[in-house]
Amino acid sequence: MSSASPEPISPRSPRVSAARRLARRNFRGKERLFLAEGPQAVREAAAHRAGDDATLVELFATVEAAERYADIIGEARAVGARVHLADEQVIEDISTTVTPQGLVGICRFLDTPFEEILAARPKLVAVLAHVRDPGNAGTVLRCADAAGADAVVLTDASVDLYNPKAVRASVGSLFHLPVAVGVPVERAVAGLKDAGVRILAADGAGDDDLDDELDRRTMGGPTAWVFGNEAWGLPEETRGLADAVVRVPLHGKAESLNLATAAAVCLYASARAQRASGGCRSVTES
Repeated sequence: MSSASPEPISPRSPRVSAARRLARRNFRGKERLFLAEGPQAVREAAAHRAGDDATLVELFATVEAAERYADIIGEARAVGARVHLADEQVIEDISTTVTPQGLVGICRFLDTPFEEILAARPKLVAVLAHVRDPGNAGTVLRCADAAGADAVVLTDASVDLYNPKAVRASVGSLFHLPVAVGVPVERAVAGLKDAGVRILAADGAGDDDLDDELDRRTMGGPTAWVFGNEAWGLPEETRGLADAVVRVPLHGKAESLNLATAAAVCLYASARAQRASGGCRSVTES
């Protein structure tokens, strides 16, 4: 730890105060910086670049965490991040979790312009329309990453991508795939349609059944799934923008599926269809 401070950084340091303020959305937006907590998120942040710049710019670590995760500390220094030793109280003051893991990073915003996502001709996209719960947003982002989606779009009516709970719930997936933010849902749908992407709205009251879509082999082409609010789903005007409104079949007695579970089912159904013979992805594509 020779290049870190020989003593833990003072709780009264301006660096600590600035980090603490990143828990608030208005300060995050002003500084275009956000918090990444825990070894998994910090490791992913250190490996990510926002354009020509390293995403991770600063790291606070307890002595114990710095010793346990010496590889992460080394990666942070290698990309030019400023590393501070901090006592547990400082980490608790900065962190937004009940039980911090001893590492808190400060990262540059990394959202991608929507036009860049369209220019890449995406094959599978998750659109979060009216999603207000940050934990759900982060979990859907994680599901999209796991299913091999090309991008995620958060509309202007959805939660802040950089909310600490959303960042934690993504478990590092935030750093893996392009995410556009603040896109009006009408613009998102129109842009994706112009790019040759079929729009499917996920809704429990949909006229189409996911099983039927799979049986008809209509899901092998480029697809964007639109997911709505956790409590009241998608408004009628948003459903009206889609090429089809699709429900996940409930074969048992469950009343419904939560947002993240439904998103995982839909995204994996598309991923499987696209990798099948005749789909838009090769069966050998990873």
